[in-house]
Amino acid sequence: MDRSLLRPTGFSRVADFLHLTRLDRPIGTWLLMWPTLWALWLAADGVPGRGVLLIFVAGVYVMRAAGCVVNDYADRHVDGHVKRTKKRPLATGRISENEAKGLFVGLVVVAFILVLMTNLFTILLSLGGVVLAFIYPFMKRYTNLPQFFLGAAFSWAIPMAYGAVLGHVPVEAWLLFAANVAWTVAYDTQYAMVDRDDDLKIGVKSTAVLFGRADKLMIGVFQLIALGCLAWAGLRLAPGGFFWLGLSGMAATFVYQQWLIRGRDRERCFQGFLNNFWSGLLVFAGIALSLWPAVG
Repeated sequence: MDRSLLRPTGFSRVADFLHLTRLDRPIGTWLLMWPTLWALWLAADGVPGRGVLLIFVAGVYVMRAAGCVVNDYADRHVDGHVKRTKKRPLATGRISENEAKGLFVGLVVVAFILVLMTNLFTILLSLGGVVLAFIYPFMKRYTNLPQFFLGAAFSWAIPMAYGAVLGHVPVEAWLLFAANVAWTVAYDTQYAMVDRDDDLKIGVKSTAVLFGRADKLMIGVFQLIALGCLAWAGLRLAPGGFFWLGLSGMAATFVYQQWLIRGRDRERCFQGFLNNFWSGLLVFAGIALSLWPAVG
C-alpha cells in the first residue's frame, strides 16, 4: 500500500511538522540554548548586545530543528522498531523523505542568513556546525560514541558566540566547549538508557550500549569532567560568587540524577535526562547574576 495515501493534508499536517522539528518538545532546545547563553554572557562580560543575542537565540531554534529533521531522516528505517520513536512522522510515512530533505535545507539556509549578520570569522566557524549537525545522526551506525559527536554539535555555538562578540576564541571558550561536550555525553547517555533494550536488538550503537553496567559510573565521570572544566573557566574569568553558587546547583542536580537512574528504570532515566534543564539554567543564572550590570 502506498504510504502517501495515509498522509494527512492541509493544516492537519502542522502537528506532524512540529513533531518532526521537536518544536513541541523544547527540552532539546533548552539544552542547546543554555551553553550558548553561557558563552554570550561571558564573552560580553555582562549582558550581550541585543542584535547578537537575538541572532543566536533564533539560531538555536533553527539549528535544533534542522538537527532533529536530519536525525529522523537518518533513523527513518529504525524508529519504527523502537517503542519510544515508532510514531515519528517519517517512520510512519506521514511526512515523506523528500519533504524532510527540503525542510532540512530550508532550515540550514535560514540559519546561514542569521549568521551572515555577524562577522566573517563567525561565518567560517558556522560551517563546522553544519557539518556536525549533519553527520551526528549517522554516527550511531558506525561507532558506540555518537554522543561525543552530539556533544560537539551542541557545543559549537560556544566558539561561535565568542567569535561574534570578540572576533576570536580564547582559551576559556574551549574550556566551556569541553565542559559542554562532557555534560552532553552524560545526559545523552541517560537518554540512550531509555532505548538501550531496543537498540541492542536492532544494532544501534550508543554510549549506553558501550558502557553497559558501568553506565552510571561513566555518567558520573563525565558530570565531574563538566564541573571541573566549568570550574577551571571560572577560575580564569573570576566572574563572582554567584557563578560558584550556580555551579554548586548544577552539582546538586547531578547528584539527584544519579539517584533517579540508580535502578536503570526507563521512566526514571528519562526523568534524569529532563532534569538537565535545571543543570544548565542554574549555571546560566550564576553567570548572569555574577555579571549583572552595576548601577550608579
